Amino acid sequence: MSARRAELTRAAARLFAEKGYHGTSIGDLAEALGLQKGSLYTHIDGKADLLWEVAREGSEAFHAALDSVPEEGPVLDRIQAVLRAHLRVVAAQHDMATVFVREWRYLEGERLDTFVAERRRYEERIRALFREGREHGELRTDLDDGTAALLMLSAANWASTWVRAGSETDELADRFTALLLDGMRGYASRA
Repeated sequence: MSARRAELTRAAARLFAEKGYHGTSIGDLAEALGLQKGSLYTHIDGKADLLWEVAREGSEAFHAALDSVPEEGPVLDRIQAVLRAHLRVVAAQHDMATVFVREWRYLEGERLDTFVAERRRYEERIRALFREGREHGELRTDLDDGTAALLMLSAANWASTWVRAGSETDELADRFTALLLDGMRGYASRA
């Protein structure tokens, strides 16, 4: 990818995160780069190309973060590592993560199908971690792996709406892990 195309993709991620895909015009993108609208088309066929690039980069970033989590060791430690890795992507690549979570719905055709398949693959990788924990007795035997994965991902993905770009997120991930794995009821006694 050329330096100019990479710059355009970053600007698109920022604008799509701020204004939404439909709220961002070709004029907005051109202005962000100091170009004329017509000049933008020497780099892209249309705005949909930029949405695809941002969404694809988001998918790659989240999968790479998940790849960094050890495949061995206690499942509870690996779940914590997954949450840490996921939230680090949100903070480090905030605009892209926001687009990944919210704006992907505007992809079309084969791009949409490919993106949804990658999201499902990511979700399945996390579901498999919960399944492993359940099967090896580290988690409840009646745990619904799919629901656990969706709960974790919903909390982690929604963080893109309130986590500040560049912020430290490991402590937040640790608190998420404690609530997710230890529950909210805790050890409170009944009155």
